[in-house]
Amino acid sequence: MTFPKEELFGLSAQMRRAAISIPANIAEGLSKRGRPDKGRYLNTAQASLEELRYYFILARDLSHLTDQYWNDLDEVARMLGAYARTVRLPPSS
Repeated sequence: MTFPKEELFGLSAQMRRAAISIPANIAEGLSKRGRPDKGRYLNTAQASLEELRYYFILARDLSHLTDQYWNDLDEVARMLGAYARTVRLPPSS
């Protein structure tokens, strides 16, 4: 990933904030006792992931990013989605 200096505090900073927000919301959700609360934090993490996906598209369109990172982003999205679905399921008796 190569960004020009003028993007150091622009797009790359936005990408960094979105990327940091994903695990931070997962961690905060883990500390919640109720499933609805956990689910809300996981939903926020998913929203941050989609924000990051948009920044990837923009960075690629601006020729600052190659497609090599897409697989990692998709894998994180799959894992987070699976975890969120598990949390949303009613507990088994």
